[in-house]
Amino acid sequence: MPRFTHDGIEIAFLDEGEGEPIVLVHGFASNKEVNWAAPSWMTTLTRAGRRTIALDNRGHGASTKLYDPAAYHSAIMAEDVRALLDHLALSRADVMGYSMGARIAAFLALAHPDRVRAVVLGGLGIRLVEGVGLPDSIADALEVPSLADVTDPTAYMFRAFAEQTKSDLHALAACMRGSRQTLSRVEVGRITVPFLVAVGDKDQVAGSPEALAALIPRAQALVIPGRDHMLAVGDRVFKSTVLDFLANQPWLGH
Repeated sequence: MPRFTHDGIEIAFLDEGEGEPIVLVHGFASNKEVNWAAPSWMTTLTRAGRRTIALDNRGHGASTKLYDPAAYHSAIMAEDVRALLDHLALSRADVMGYSMGARIAAFLALAHPDRVRAVVLGGLGIRLVEGVGLPDSIADALEVPSLADVTDPTAYMFRAFAEQTKSDLHALAACMRGSRQTLSRVEVGRITVPFLVAVGDKDQVAGSPEALAALIPRAQALVIPGRDHMLAVGDRVFKSTVLDFLANQPWLGH
């Protein structure tokens, strides 16, 4: 598996296919295989003629585990993605993130608009700006002795998911405590790259995609029918809309 080192941290990634590049940034407690390979995003995008790159965020998958919440600020994690572009000598790429990965993608687009052609935010709507969507109890639930000790339903779901993905629970607890930053309305209003904001209509975590899209100058919203936060990732409507959105963005230089 390819990997590189940035800021003393080893980042693992996948790099498949040929064509214009797209970088995929997974959600909290997930990893590149669970978020992107298993729901066939890697296959879908490479078949569409795209070079498809997916990283394991710090604290996740095969990347370095850290236990200081300060190491997981969304802006710092966005720099990991920028460093991946540097490592691969890519001046520019499309970026798609899901949930926490969508937050990272938005921070990247704000900090480095010249490196990002277009952005897909999945599983994150207005809670990029208004609150963060997930309760603090998730971090505590990751640190109790067992799943049976968790009583909050949302925290239970994430603890169970983290165990399913064989994650480092203490690294994830630090990530949950450190990566919950928002952007202001003024900041998202300064983002000029095209955005697709996609959220399932049963998603209780993300907040309204229409409300966020209204704040970003070149954004459009997609409501994914019949899907919640966990099930929207591999949805066919989501995939077909993403492919259409990306295909309609002209590549002007590299």
